[in-house]
Amino acid sequence: MYYAYKYRLKPSDAHREELDRHRDICRQLYNHALYRLNEYQDEHGELPSMTTLRSELPDLKEEWDSLSDVYSKVLQTVVERLFDNLKGLSKLKENGYGVGQLKWKPPREFRSFTYSQSGFKLDKKGGQTVLSLSKLADIPIRLHRAIPDDAKLKQVTLKKEPTGEWFATFGVQMDREPPEPPENPENCVGIDMGILKYAHDTDGTAVGSLDLSDERERLEREQRKLSRKQHGSNNYEKQRQRVAECHADLRRKRRDFLHKLSAYYAREYDLVAVEDLNVKGMMESPSNSRDTASAAWRTFLSLLEYKCEREGTHFVAVNPRGTTKECASCGVETDKPLWVREHSCPACGFEADRDANAAWNILSRGLSDIGVGHSESTSSESQSDSDVRTRASLSLTPVETALPVDTSVSAKRVVEAGSPTLKERTASAVSE
Repeated sequence: MYYAYKYRLKPSDAHREELDRHRDICRQLYNHALYRLNEYQDEHGELPSMTTLRSELPDLKEEWDSLSDVYSKVLQTVVERLFDNLKGLSKLKENGYGVGQLKWKPPREFRSFTYSQSGFKLDKKGGQTVLSLSKLADIPIRLHRAIPDDAKLKQVTLKKEPTGEWFATFGVQMDREPPEPPENPENCVGIDMGILKYAHDTDGTAVGSLDLSDERERLEREQRKLSRKQHGSNNYEKQRQRVAECHADLRRKRRDFLHKLSAYYAREYDLVAVEDLNVKGMMESPSNSRDTASAAWRTFLSLLEYKCEREGTHFVAVNPRGTTKECASCGVETDKPLWVREHSCPACGFEADRDANAAWNILSRGLSDIGVGHSESTSSESQSDSDVRTRASLSLTPVETALPVDTSVSAKRVVEAGSPTLKERTASAVSE
């Protein structure tokens, strides 16, 4: 398995100058490789191979002296980056998107370069941990968490953020295989995601959404100040960096919340069922697009998926259509406008919180998708028949699915460092 470990670098002013110089040389090489690619295509009527462009690097060093200052593997990864971008454009074109051509990279858009396979190592010098980079420097690094002893460092990417900070991201390979998900999962959960309550699960835990209103107000305030500065002046650059710091603060707090919440569900359960949301389509709605973007549901699902794979937990993304309207007890659909927060079934009398009802439907569909909770269905049986059998096997009665009213968890408590809030909630619910 492959993982990424990201750490903050602590470069001196001399280190920053050298990092920026190497980054700019790589940017110029990228632009040159793009020029050579277009030139080769005009002459031969086809695109050159990556090997063809990489084979030109030794001769290019004789004409371009500064290329010799950069480690050879770094130069090769620049050419690989160009072809990776071409593959990305081709994939978008195959999916029906209208794409243009690759353009030259200005300094603000080329922020990283990569050491692959060799030329880097973690070392101890002067009583501190440093990242030794060939032909560059020994840069102090803040290892806030240890890399496993059995991990193999395959590459490291150095990136300069818009705030001016430098980070190192290690590509790590683990020889051990992830645990296999259990064939008959016992501890299962369905999660309904929303705006008011970020996650409402079938165990009765409702996690509130993260309140970032203060951070947004600060960002808007700093953006208004930036609009009054003269573009290109020193004051403009200082204010631009303040705006970038506001963006970084928002992003870090949101990802911290999502990481902790997804890690909790991946570790505590054998099966996690979620909605396969079309976030892009939801963003096109003019009514609530800002809150939808702020919720970052797609990021949460991506984090949850890889964490479930790492922990040996089933991850099931189900069709979200009708999960709110459908009764978790009998399957009868009832139209409910968005402002109605309670589910009341006219057919069976089942009453529950709107989100709790949806969570049970999501779990039911998740169990059906992996064939748990009901016998194997024949080809002539419909999906609705399968869902009915799943509900029957789960015994989803109104009494059992009614959720207590004091299971709400504040997002502020979730983001506290080392907070056991969710685990304590689960333990107390089981004991009661």
